[in-house]
Amino acid sequence: MKKLFVAVGVFFYWLWKFLSQVSLLITSLFFILVVVFFIALFFRPGVKVPQGAALVISPTGRLVEKTTVINPLARFINEIVGVPVREETSLQDVLDAINAAAKDQRIKLLVLSLSGLNQAGLNQLQTIGHAIENFKKSGKKVIAVGDQYSQGQYYLASYADKIYMNPMGAVGLQGFGVYRLYMKKLLDKLAVNFHVFKVGTYKSALEPFTRNNMSAAAKDANRFWLARFWNSYCADIAKHRGLTMEKINDYINEMPRYMRRAGGDSGRMALDAGLVDGLKTSQETEDYLSSLVGRSDDGSSFKQIQLTDYLTTIIPSYVGRDSSVKDRIGLIVARGDIVYDKNIPGQIDSAALCKRISRAGRDKRIKALVLRIDSGGGSAFASEAIRQALLQVRKAGKPVVVSMGSMAASGAYWLSADANRIFASPFTLTGSIGIFGVLPTFEGSLAKIGVFSDGTGTTRIAGAGNPLRPLAPELQDTIQQSVEEGYNRFLSVVAKGRGLSRAKVAELAQGRVWDGATALKLGLVDKLGSLHDAVIAAAKLAGLSKYEAVYIRPELSPGQQLLQKLAQRASVLFEHSRFAGVGGGSMVREAVRERFLDFSLLAGDPEHMYARCLIPRSAIVF
Repeated sequence: MKKLFVAVGVFFYWLWKFLSQVSLLITSLFFILVVVFFIALFFRPGVKVPQGAALVISPTGRLVEKTTVINPLARFINEIVGVPVREETSLQDVLDAINAAAKDQRIKLLVLSLSGLNQAGLNQLQTIGHAIENFKKSGKKVIAVGDQYSQGQYYLASYADKIYMNPMGAVGLQGFGVYRLYMKKLLDKLAVNFHVFKVGTYKSALEPFTRNNMSAAAKDANRFWLARFWNSYCADIAKHRGLTMEKINDYINEMPRYMRRAGGDSGRMALDAGLVDGLKTSQETEDYLSSLVGRSDDGSSFKQIQLTDYLTTIIPSYVGRDSSVKDRIGLIVARGDIVYDKNIPGQIDSAALCKRISRAGRDKRIKALVLRIDSGGGSAFASEAIRQALLQVRKAGKPVVVSMGSMAASGAYWLSADANRIFASPFTLTGSIGIFGVLPTFEGSLAKIGVFSDGTGTTRIAGAGNPLRPLAPELQDTIQQSVEEGYNRFLSVVAKGRGLSRAKVAELAQGRVWDGATALKLGLVDKLGSLHDAVIAAAKLAGLSKYEAVYIRPELSPGQQLLQKLAQRASVLFEHSRFAGVGGGSMVREAVRERFLDFSLLAGDPEHMYARCLIPRSAIVF
């Protein structure tokens, strides 16, 4: 008995020691955060742009249409606290900086340091590329430097006058592809009954759960737009680098031969093929850039200013600071899965978005609305709710223009169809006009381990929402009819909104995905262009000659506003002052993720119907 008491005593002693240490750690972290909070809140670093400096564009993480509220704190959380948080870089911030630098006499050179960029849409990279081309018209040079280049990074780097890479690096060209995991056999082994309801030959979103390989129809549709994207990608690089498309494809398909010629040296192989202009170590790159712009005042690096610092010296786009301009173009950015009435960061909450759209409709200063959307769709119910909100703006006499980002497909196309004008990029994925429903049940899985669900109800479909019971045939029939009706409604919405015959829309639909250039030929979009082009079009439709475009942002609580202010200050406070990219470590690749599980947990459509395109965009570029 004595030994038992001793053992219990020892256990509680060490438990107390453990809890004390955890408490001390939490208290210390809280104290550090409080100190950082007050420093970031009141610290206003003065930023001075050196005369004749290089502007270093070094985007980190994912390139996005809009950043989340917490994003500016991501680097601090990553580096200080040690909790991994995905960083984001605003596309508009990059464009604003490059456009301002083109006219800024203090900026002599533009340096692209792209090692930290790990996800972006080709349309976003092309838009930045066009800004770089305008920058070069000012007579200033653009230099790309990096340890190595992924496909997306290299595409953007190709717009530079010169590309330099570390001798140990490589240019990771490999082509575009869409590869998914198929698990029907696994689901059969687990005895999961995956009830699928869909319309559309090419609506392949659920194939991973109903097949063990990609269907011929899905391969045909994917092969079409992948080839269009790849040809455009190669054509742009060939133009920028003075190569041929045949040379680029030969480099990839015959890579072993090129590697043997270079003696197994991937850097030399890229140089011999004309993909880069030189191989330089970190110090050699530093010295080279110093020869172009000189050394910084403290002599620690070449004369430079980082993107984050430079942004504090310029007026950002679409903030509405000109009080003398009465007429405005409202601009709303919506990205992520379209979900029904769920306020989740990184998703399009239909209720919250509808409120912003309604605010634009009621605001007498706003004469037109531009919706910038980057989404593969989601809840059919939520998509329809957003479409109806946009129609109310049109009924108020205000034109609505949609600007499509990397993707505006399925439910995102549904809500866009009634816009006065639709703009897309050649690299936009759109269309995917189709509907599906899905309800998994696990009665077979439970039976395998000897567990059964039984009981009684007042109707044939009583308890039908229980995933542990079989799905009643009556409910299966009802859902399939609902999906078919939803698909017919989708066709009617597109036909009416786009001024096409229903038969023509049915021919283009079937869940098939189209690239932006093909969508233009088919009448699914009106023009190829950027967000800026969409704003100009909205102004013309509204008959405005003097106006300013203004973001219509979500309404934030006082706490959220304080967090946002803190995040913005902390972003500048913890920004690295030295050149981020020379000797900055290896390239980060974000693994291709299948997003169906994330989406199915978040969407929550009231009728279990989804208009969703599940092509992973990260699989296309990086």
